Amino acid sequence: MIISESQNGLQSLINHLLQLQELVLILDEHRATGDGSHLTRLSENVEQMTDKLPIQIRGFVQRLLKKDHIVMAPMYNGACAICGMRLPISQVQAVRKLKEIQTCPSCARILYESSDAAHWVGEPSSRTDARKSGIARFSAASLMLPNMQATTRDEAIRELATCLHTAGFVDDAEKLVHAAIERENILSTAMEHGLAFPHVRGVEGGGLTLAMGTSAKGIPFGNDQTSNIICFFMIPTAVSAFYLRLIAGLTESFLKAPNRTALMAATTPEQLWKALTKATRYSVK
Repeated sequence: MIISESQNGLQSLINHLLQLQELVLILDEHRATGDGSHLTRLSENVEQMTDKLPIQIRGFVQRLLKKDHIVMAPMYNGACAICGMRLPISQVQAVRKLKEIQTCPSCARILYESSDAAHWVGEPSSRTDARKSGIARFSAASLMLPNMQATTRDEAIRELATCLHTAGFVDDAEKLVHAAIERENILSTAMEHGLAFPHVRGVEGGGLTLAMGTSAKGIPFGNDQTSNIICFFMIPTAVSAFYLRLIAGLTESFLKAPNRTALMAATTPEQLWKALTKATRYSVK
C-alpha cells in the first residue's frame, strides 16, 4: 500500500515502527508521572528514530502521530485490535505474508500481527454479571501478592507475571517477563515513595489488568529507587491512553502516607485487596 519489500525488510520496518511508538508512549508516561528529567533524551530518541524511517512512510507516520500516538494496530482474531474493524480475509492474509504495509480500512493505523506477544486469556464478563466499579474493573484479590519473595527487579517482575498466569489471566508468563524487562531497560518505572509501575503493552484479547505486590525490605528497581509497592499492568494497545489516567489515579492514592501504610500492613491477598480498594475508592472510577 505504502511500501513493499522483502519479508525480512518489512518485518524490520514493523519492528522499528513498534519501537518508535513505544518510545512516544514512554515519553507520554514520563510527562504524566515522571519528574521531567528524561524528557530531552526521550524526545531526541523519538526524533532520531523518526528520521531513520524510509522517506516513503515517514510523512504518513508523522501525520498519524499528530492525530493519535497509537499508530500501530495489532491484528487480533482477524480484526483491528484498536477500532475493532473486521478485516477482509484477503487483508488478513496480506498482513501475515508481510509483502506490503497494510493499514486498517477504518482507523488507518498500520496493521501487524505479533506471534511472540502474550495473550490475555481471562474469562470474559457475562451480561448477567454485576457491573464492576473502581479498581475491581482491573484487578482482583487473586492478583494481590503481599510479602513478595523477590529481592531484585527481574525477580519481582517474574513473581507478578507468574501470579497473572496462575490466576488464569495470561497464556505465557515468560513472554510477559521478557517484555516487561525490555520496557524497564528503556526507562525505569520506579518512582518516589517506594512505588514502581512495570507494565507490558500489547497484551490483546481482554482488558487492562493489574497485579500488585508489596515488599517490606524493598526491591531495587532503578533510578536509585527501592520499591515497596509494585503494580504490574498488562495493557491492551487500544487502552494506552486510559492507562495514563489510571496510573495517575493510583499515584494520587499512593502518595498519601496512610494509604501506603495500610497496603504495607496487609499480610494476606484479601487484606491487600481490601486496602487497595479502600485507598482508590475516590481516585479510580
